[in-house]
Parts: sequence; structure tokens; C-alpha cells
Amino acid sequence: MQLFAASPFAPPESLRLRRDRAERILNGLRAVVVFLLTGAALMYAPHLSQALNTANVAVLGPMLAWTVVQYLIWYRHPELPDWLSAVNPIVDVTAVTVIIGGYAVAQSGVLALRSPIFLMYFVVLAGRPVASSVRKAALISVLAFAEYAVLLGWLWATNRVPIVINPIDAVQLARVTPLDEAAKLILLGVFGTVSTYATSWVEHLVREASKESAERQRVVTRLVQSELDTLKLQLNPHFLFNALNSAMALIATDPPAAERMVSELSDFLRLVLSTSSEQEVPLERELGLLDRYVAIQRVRFQDRLTVSCNIEDGVRAALVPSLLLQPLVENAIRHGISPRAGAGYVQVTAKRLGDKLSISILDDGVGVRARRSRERSRGTGLGLTNTITRLIHLYGDNHEFESGPQDEGGYAVRITIPFKLGRTTPARNGSHMDGNLATVAEV
Repeated sequence: MQLFAASPFAPPESLRLRRDRAERILNGLRAVVVFLLTGAALMYAPHLSQALNTANVAVLGPMLAWTVVQYLIWYRHPELPDWLSAVNPIVDVTAVTVIIGGYAVAQSGVLALRSPIFLMYFVVLAGRPVASSVRKAALISVLAFAEYAVLLGWLWATNRVPIVINPIDAVQLARVTPLDEAAKLILLGVFGTVSTYATSWVEHLVREASKESAERQRVVTRLVQSELDTLKLQLNPHFLFNALNSAMALIATDPPAAERMVSELSDFLRLVLSTSSEQEVPLERELGLLDRYVAIQRVRFQDRLTVSCNIEDGVRAALVPSLLLQPLVENAIRHGISPRAGAGYVQVTAKRLGDKLSISILDDGVGVRARRSRERSRGTGLGLTNTITRLIHLYGDNHEFESGPQDEGGYAVRITIPFKLGRTTPARNGSHMDGNLATVAEV
């Protein structure tokens, strides 16, 4: 049947862990049953023949030892060995067959076949859907049917079971009818088939659920990626608009300065395009972009602005969101420093705090009230808003973002994200900012 055909389906981690948990529970039930049977055997021992007591010891002793050995060797491990989910039911089915055969040899074939121990076949098969694969369930089902069929054939071939056809006579005369045993075999075969089908159905449901979950995750990932890309695309025109306005303002008064600004802008956009497909880049590359931005501002501003970077050793290779620093520094210059009558500064600091990377952008600009008023009048604030949204998408709750006025005046933005090392790349076109950088410009 195609239903039970071999499948390349690899069960997901969740199903494997649930099967491991189910196997532990089944082993615990086995231990309880074996201990109860051992206790019952000890209670009945004075009333049973020596041969029956020997049969009980021969089966229950190894079963009890095997159950205890499992707990001592494997149950302290995070996961049980995969083969154990096949070996345990094989041992259980074989033990049931052996004890029925042992009763037949030690006492009576009729006693053995009428013993309720036969029901243990069904107990073993009932646990297959939650603890085994389809192949293992099919193997155990076939094994239980085959062992009982061979046991019946052996009992009849050795004349250990007196046979009558009439079921009523079988009860009255302490005989066995082939009809009853054939019905047992049919029930065993049907239950084994149902057990295997149930196992296959469980795998089918898990496979479909895994596919749907993976597809939903891919859709969510694509949506988040698209939203992040959109946020990045918003930042680029935002800066480009501001830079072109500045260049246009310089054309009439200082054409060479306007030409230098356009040239620096070209270098900046080239670096931006080189990282357009990446959501996270090494801090070193972000500092390179920031260096190009400061070079653009150098053309417009003369000696009224100082931008300095204080980067702790060992953090330049840390991964940060691409286009993180430039819009925040731009906000500080445009809305904090530019309205000032005197000179001002912006300081960028990056350092490691345990498993976190802390980044701060500080300025001594006009302060929070004037800054908010200026941002509302110009409809700005895009850099901060997009930065917060991107941090939420990239890190969820595993980040911190704070912004507000400093006690000594000015404005501060502080960001804390997980510290993850990336790979540093050589600075392009000489774009490199070290910890001693200081850029001066005139407003």
C-alpha cells in the first residue's frame, strides 16, 4: 500500500521530542506492569507448580532487569537512543509470546491460550502511534501477528492443545476451538493495521502542519524583509533630498563647494548601494558611511560643527543595522546643531557591555523643546521613527532604545542591541573613521 510506503519525510524536532517523551512514559508504564506482575507472581508462587514459577521467573526476571537497566543507562540523557523505540516493543511482544508458550509447556495449552496475558499484544500496539515511526509500527504489528500465529501452529503441531469445533463444547470440556483462535488472529491483524495507519496519519498531520508553518514563516519573513527594505529606501531619499538642497544652495555662492558636495554624495551613495541587500553590517562599514556623510557636511559647514567618534577596541566587527548611524547623526546636526547660533558637537560612542553592544549619539544642540518644535514644523523625525521600527523587527524585545534631553543640555540617543561579530571589510575610497576623528564645519 502506498500509505505504508517508505517516505523521505524527516520528522521535525517537535515530533521527535514528543516521541521521546512518549517512549519514556511507555517505559514507565512497562516498569509499573512488570513490577505488578512480579508482585503477583510472588503472591501466587506458593499456589503454583514449580514449572509455572520457573516460567514466570524466566520471563519476568529479564524483563525487570531490562527495564531497570534502561533507567540507569539512558534516562539521564536528554534523549533516548532512537533504536530503543523499536527494541522495547519487540521485547514486549516476544515476552508475551514466550510467557504464553511457557504456560503451555509448564501446565496446559488451554490455560495458556485463555490467559489474559494475550491482551498485552494490544497494549503494546496501542502505544505505537505516539512513540514510533510508520515503519516501526508496521514491524511491531507484523511481529505480533506472526509470533502468535507461529505459537498456535506449534501448540497444535505438538498436540499441546485439545481441539473441538463447537465453541460451547470448548468451554464445557476445557478445550480450544480454532474459530476462537482465528478470531484472535483477525483482531490482532486488524488492530495492527489500525495502529500502523494511526501512526501514518500522525506523521501526515505533522508533515502538513510543518509545511504550513514553514510557509507561514517564509511569508512573514518576506513581509518583514519588504518592510525593512521599505524603511531603508525611505532613509536614502530623505538624506538625498537634504543633501541636494544644500548643494543647490551653494551653486550660486560657491560653485566649487557645490561640486565637491555632489562628488562626496556620489561616493556616499556608492557605499549605500553596496550594502543595500544587507540588513546587518559590521560597525566598521557603518563608520565608513558616516565618514562620507561627514565629508558632505564638511562642504556645507565650515568651523561650527565637530563630529567625533569614540569606538572601543574590539567592537568594529560587531553587526549593527545598516544605515543606523548616518540618519541619527543627521538628525542631531539638522535639528540640534544647525539652529544654534554658536558652535556645537556630535559624539558617537560604541562599546561592549557583556553580551550587548551599546551605541550612543550625543549632541549639545538647542535642546528637546526647540528640537521638537523644529521637527514638527518641517515634518521630520523620519530617521528616529524608522530606526525604532527596524530595531523592533530585527531584535524584538532584545534591544533598548532611549532618546531625550541630556542633563547638561543637548540631546542623546542610546541604543543597546545583541553583540554579534561579523566580518570587517577594508574601508573604501579611504572612508574610515577612527576614534580620534574630529570634523569641523561652519553653519
